[in-house]
Amino acid sequence: MEQKSKRLAQEEKQESKRRKELERELDWVRQSPKGRRAKNKARVNNYEQMMAEGTNEKVARLTIPIPNGPRLGNSVIEASKLQKAFGDRLLIENLSFDLPPAGIVGVIGPNGAGKTTLFRMIMGEERADAGSFKVGETVEIGYVDQRHADIDAQKSVWEVVSGGNEQLEIGGKLFNSRAYVSRFNFNGADQQKKCGVLSGGERNRLHLAMTLKTEANVLLLDEPTNDIDVDTLRALEEGIQSFAGCAVVISHDRYFLDRICTHILAFEGDSQVYWFEGTYSEYEENRKKRLGNLGPQRVKYRKLVRD
Repeated sequence: MEQKSKRLAQEEKQESKRRKELERELDWVRQSPKGRRAKNKARVNNYEQMMAEGTNEKVARLTIPIPNGPRLGNSVIEASKLQKAFGDRLLIENLSFDLPPAGIVGVIGPNGAGKTTLFRMIMGEERADAGSFKVGETVEIGYVDQRHADIDAQKSVWEVVSGGNEQLEIGGKLFNSRAYVSRFNFNGADQQKKCGVLSGGERNRLHLAMTLKTEANVLLLDEPTNDIDVDTLRALEEGIQSFAGCAVVISHDRYFLDRICTHILAFEGDSQVYWFEGTYSEYEENRKKRLGNLGPQRVKYRKLVRD
């Protein structure tokens, strides 16, 4: 009886914590600029439904399997004195970092600061003007970008993920392909939807499903939380936290980042990017001490000085 009481007390404590997190997120979305409020209307509705029904049962229903790829060595991706400009605008100046093998790195900053450009440089889609990347020998990268260019608009959701196969081998295990697709909140008739008619949030979920089955050991996730429902958001959060490799996540959802991140890479303006070891909240405290209590700022760039 005593053990049961302790377990119930722990569950109630977890439920209370989850409810407070939902309340904070709901307030954040409601107070966001008008465009973001409209964009996240579905998320607000989901938050309100979860607040009304309770959270544990709903969250537990959806899980996202993120298989572990080859074991990472000590070297993941190391950047040294990177510089990148567009025209006379200097996006990134003298950036150095070393991704930790089991780290979850949150990449933050205003739109247009250079976050996606950094990912494209890592993938070799853009070239740095100066500096270099060193990629570990065992690194296998999985990249979820915002363009979703490799999604065939004429195929169904299930066909794109499964390749028409009833079973998928992921992490050395066989999965029923339809069951796997349902883990990303595509159920029943939704699996037969043509990809060309999917909403932005559905395309995000689809691209996650496609990328996570590749068994990468380094994940680059560019705005994976955009427009996704709360069930998928929670499942993604838990999947990333249990992932044995390294994940680098661009997101504007500060509460999501605060729950998952071990490090922060912050585009702070004036072409400067700050590397911080710690959670998002700890980074915020550090930033206030260094820069003062600044509100939202329009992104500024240094002028490129040519020799």
